Amino acid sequence: MKEQPIGIFDSGVGGLTVAHAIKQILPDESLIYFGDTAHLPYGDKSAESIRFYSHRITEFLLEHNSKVVLVACNTASASAFDSLKEEFKDKTILIDVIDPIVNYLGTRHFNKIGVIGTKRTISSCTYENKIKEKSPSTSVISMATPLLVPMIEEGFIFDDISNAIIRSYLTNESLSGIQALILGCTHYPIIKNQISKFFNFNVEVIDSARIVSMILRETLEKNHLLNDSGIVKDQFFISDYTDYFEKIAKMFFEGEINLKKADIWS
Repeated sequence: MKEQPIGIFDSGVGGLTVAHAIKQILPDESLIYFGDTAHLPYGDKSAESIRFYSHRITEFLLEHNSKVVLVACNTASASAFDSLKEEFKDKTILIDVIDPIVNYLGTRHFNKIGVIGTKRTISSCTYENKIKEKSPSTSVISMATPLLVPMIEEGFIFDDISNAIIRSYLTNESLSGIQALILGCTHYPIIKNQISKFFNFNVEVIDSARIVSMILRETLEKNHLLNDSGIVKDQFFISDYTDYFEKIAKMFFEGEINLKKADIWS
């Protein structure tokens, strides 16, 4: 079990931010990553579709002997995590990217928090409801930012186009006075610096990558699953090939990667 990989999935490149953080914190662990590029973005899909995609991808990761499955997608975490736990609770350990953020916020004392994410994540009210459960007095402002994922997937980052889109969203008056902003999509850390800069670095911009990675390490330690074999093999699968995915993956993982297309929908 210890030598088996950590399974990770997302709709596209976003989960690579989580995978990268995991490799920094757990360099001796093997990863198997699945990016469902054939169906991205998940944010405009129905909850039923997201649950279907998430269940099939989890099966794929378990077929490749994943010892843990990390749902590195906020939309899938919001729409499918409960059903994944119900179906796979006796087969693997499941971790999402929402609960670790909510638990982290429980250690802070913010009066007003902003959340940006896909339409599906925001409409689910998952962040808002869970934060309110822990801190009823905290004001939570949720806003869908649907252009950010396709913008990032198409490679429009660190340029005038991305800055204009980011500015058009974050100038919304409802976000005025926030002390923290949750990046409710694992794609968004790719533009985290641009978002922080917009707020003149006066707002704590919270992404899940490092926080979730720490929870993962604690989980592996608790279950005696840390890989101590010295054997590390990372694999990357996508459901449809895109040049940009390979480019971003190589940027995060510094060089050649083992990237394969897996048609799991046939």
